[in-house]
Amino acid sequence: MRRAGGAALAAVLLLAGCGKPEREPAAIAGWSALHPAPLSRTEVGAARTGRFVYVAGGFRRSDGHTTGAVERYDVDTDTWRRVRPLPTALNHVAMAAHRSHVYVVGGYSAATGLAEESARLFRYDPDTDRWTPLRAMPRARAALAAARVRDRLYVVGGARDGKALRRLDVYDIGSNRWHQGPPMPTAREHLAAASAGRYVYVLAGRAAGRGNFDVLERYDTETGRWKRLPHMAKPRGGIAAARVGGTIVVFGGEESAGTIREVERYDPATASWSRLPDMRTPRHGLGGVARGRRVFAIEGGPQPGLHFSRAIEALNVAAP
Repeated sequence: MRRAGGAALAAVLLLAGCGKPEREPAAIAGWSALHPAPLSRTEVGAARTGRFVYVAGGFRRSDGHTTGAVERYDVDTDTWRRVRPLPTALNHVAMAAHRSHVYVVGGYSAATGLAEESARLFRYDPDTDRWTPLRAMPRARAALAAARVRDRLYVVGGARDGKALRRLDVYDIGSNRWHQGPPMPTAREHLAAASAGRYVYVLAGRAAGRGNFDVLERYDTETGRWKRLPHMAKPRGGIAAARVGGTIVVFGGEESAGTIREVERYDPATASWSRLPDMRTPRHGLGGVARGRRVFAIEGGPQPGLHFSRAIEALNVAAP
């Protein structure tokens, strides 16, 4: 982190029980709280188009059941609005945006718990407030990730029958067709993906019996090849990631000790990781998007397991 000195020392002393800092540590002060969402949820998906962020699916706090609810957050006015729900209730979905449309793919469709993986793909049109079913994925799965490069969606990883997958499926938006790409080097679920230029970056995740990963792998959409990149400092699963400028920011997640505060940024220009301010409210199963140089952490569970939050918080990310 760039900020050190007094604030960092005060944070260390506080953790050691040696006193209370006079001001909030820099690691927390970097994030700002925004107007909470109407619903308290976890294991949601999120995607942004223009000034609007769409948050879909997940488990709802009222009864712990899977929901199809969709909320729209207006970044410019810091306000929320409910829009038409998904055609079917889903949790652990992947989401991406293309032009003015939002896409939701995969997820678990059981009323409770992690069961009944879905292969369905839906497109939302904000102009008509309508969801349209599109051609389903070749293989159903959940806890997956998706990113868009040009006119294609790249859907990676996920879980099926409790097993982490290496699978890459590519959806051509113009032709409404899928084809299978070369598998990832590392099978994982509860992962994140973000695109920058012609590349799809696939971050962290976990697999049953192996715990969390610190892996970063990059897919070149032009050559069809995967490349292993430098590992992040913190293994994590149940995360979010977003592109800010030409860099990738990863945040959130859970581990046996609790939810994860650390926020990291990968800079492809230097092939290196750096720390950003810790999350104000660490969460897993959250949504993550960026607009300009702001990253948004949306809803999710503030404790491991089935916990819920309405929080939306933003971080202004300086240029590297």
